Amino acid sequence: MKIAVTFENGQVFQHFGHTEQFKLYEVEGGKIVSSEVIDTNGSGHEALADFLAQRGVGALVCGGIGDGAQAALSASGIEICSGAQGDADEAVAAFLRGELVSAGVNCDHHDHDHEEGGGCGGSCGSCGGCGGHSAPAIEGPNVGKVCKTHYRGTFNDGTVFDSSYDRGEPLEFVCGVGMMIRGYDEAVAKMAVGESIDIHLTPDQAYGYPDPRAIFTVELAQLPGAEEAKVGEKVVLYTNAGQPMQVTVAAKDEKTITFDGNSEMAGKELNFHIELVEVQ
Repeated sequence: MKIAVTFENGQVFQHFGHTEQFKLYEVEGGKIVSSEVIDTNGSGHEALADFLAQRGVGALVCGGIGDGAQAALSASGIEICSGAQGDADEAVAAFLRGELVSAGVNCDHHDHDHEEGGGCGGSCGSCGGCGGHSAPAIEGPNVGKVCKTHYRGTFNDGTVFDSSYDRGEPLEFVCGVGMMIRGYDEAVAKMAVGESIDIHLTPDQAYGYPDPRAIFTVELAQLPGAEEAKVGEKVVLYTNAGQPMQVTVAAKDEKTITFDGNSEMAGKELNFHIELVEVQ
């Protein structure tokens, strides 16, 4: 299976419809075995979807993407993980580990504007430069560096949902490349070693809002063993790219089973106490 990344100078290019190159990664058993950079030759959104499908791409990692492009890719059976930033190799590695959270449609350009050179007047190479059409790049001295943080996460009622202090081991990640939810990344990007802060995140800064497209139904006959699953149970399915995806059994009858791929945290406001332990 192949994973494609919108690509420019080693980084994840931030607008799918304007990308001049993709980096293609051949994946076997969840591991990258080879990669190559290919030119798109100025193709538009729908042509890019065909371009990727013809090369056997099963998943796309990108920055900004609009409705039309997502529809074309989905019609070609290509999984989409948008909102990625930073080093392309790091982004794909995080995707394969299941650590990237897709931002969904995060560019509100009209597709025909892009394809015909309108909209931005050709003056910007990504949604990030078009006045808020996608989230701006995370900035701060820690971006691109390996950071270790201790944290305690709570809901608004004070309930603790996760804590590295309880585990006795700090969380390690590369800051600013999409391995963490955006609000956490933004906070750590500007922290100094030894500093502790408390932050409040709205859903758009955390796990987003529930997406009805993440709820899907399949026939029991297509999933051996699914007849044993119970409503409310969490199970792991695998995408076309071999990436594990945890879903919840939402409903089941004699012939079909419905899964909900939304995070349990979708739509929730979150609070974090964060302590930056180390930066490498």
